Amino acid sequence: MSRDEVDVGIPSDYEREELLRYIRLLEDERRYLEMEIRRLQNEIDRLRGEIRKLKEAPLIVGYIEGKVDDNHWIVKSTTGPTVIVTVAKHISPKDLLPGKRVALNKQSLAIIDVLPDIYDPSVSAAEVIEKPNVTYDDVGGLKQQIIEIREAVEYPLLKPELYKKVGIEPPKGVLLVGPPGTGKTLLAKAVAHHTHATFIRTVGSELVRKFIGEGARIVRELFALARKKAPSIVFIDEIDAIGARRMDISTSGDREVQRTLMQLLAEMDGFEPLDNVKIIAATNRPDILDEALLRPGRFDRIIQIPLPDLAAREEIFRIHTRNMNIVDVDLKTLARKTDGMSGADIKAICTEAGMFAIRDGRDFVTMEDFEKAVLKILRTPKQPGGNYYL
Repeated sequence: MSRDEVDVGIPSDYEREELLRYIRLLEDERRYLEMEIRRLQNEIDRLRGEIRKLKEAPLIVGYIEGKVDDNHWIVKSTTGPTVIVTVAKHISPKDLLPGKRVALNKQSLAIIDVLPDIYDPSVSAAEVIEKPNVTYDDVGGLKQQIIEIREAVEYPLLKPELYKKVGIEPPKGVLLVGPPGTGKTLLAKAVAHHTHATFIRTVGSELVRKFIGEGARIVRELFALARKKAPSIVFIDEIDAIGARRMDISTSGDREVQRTLMQLLAEMDGFEPLDNVKIIAATNRPDILDEALLRPGRFDRIIQIPLPDLAAREEIFRIHTRNMNIVDVDLKTLARKTDGMSGADIKAICTEAGMFAIRDGRDFVTMEDFEKAVLKILRTPKQPGGNYYL
């Protein structure tokens, strides 16, 4: 063998470096492919698990009604029967309370899982997520009423130690009473703005349901949500829709409304304390409310919201015109001309005055616009078919 043939079989240093670099590259690629295979295998296992779950028999929803022992419980199934069932070993008996929702195996009806609490959609929607931008400065002519509602609702939530030092229990509920448009709902919005509590708003008519027991269930879930979100404020507008005086002679619909009222009374002054839950209700028909609703221990403080007097009307005009471009407008004169009107009427007058200015192609509002607006609102019926202001 010649010298040249021997030299061809021996790689140079450069070739060895290239081979080593290529080997390292292949090793890196092998490790990457192994990791990718493991990832894809895990994904396959996950998808197979999802398929198994989808193929599993559906579970039945039931409610715990009682306890026999730690391994046997009385459950009311949503399919109809009440049965004594066993419990899966991974479920603690402490989690099984009366009324708790559980998932049952379709064949054995054994308790497989404890389900989270759910609320009726109308109850969940009642929680006000974003606080209203209404402040106490936006409420005109109700200085004394603002003081009273802050003492009954705001201070017990923000400064509970004051009441403990004095040795008294703060009021549980506040009832706002007054004609329509005097600022009852506006005052409740201001309280929601100034407190750090969860604000839950509903209307009395929303608590009335068609089927027996549904209204009471809604009330029960409403207060359960309030306790869970405490500190919280429950505001029930137009409470006379469910709080009317109970009669001896009534229809089936009236009896269902009465059941809803009795559940409300039990929640307000029952065995389960309200703690950091405050109740505000509003009505313009206090004369038809049930006496049990008005007694101390439920609505401890009844705040009258009257029609605004002269000074209050001037203040309300000032509030509603502070963002308006007005020229030579005498608010005191306007307050004199609107005797007997509510805050909502005054707001409507300010809006109408602005509309008159827009109609004339102006970007400012004059006294004449306000005078025409007052006449227009005065000639408007309070309600369809009702009496006129004049």
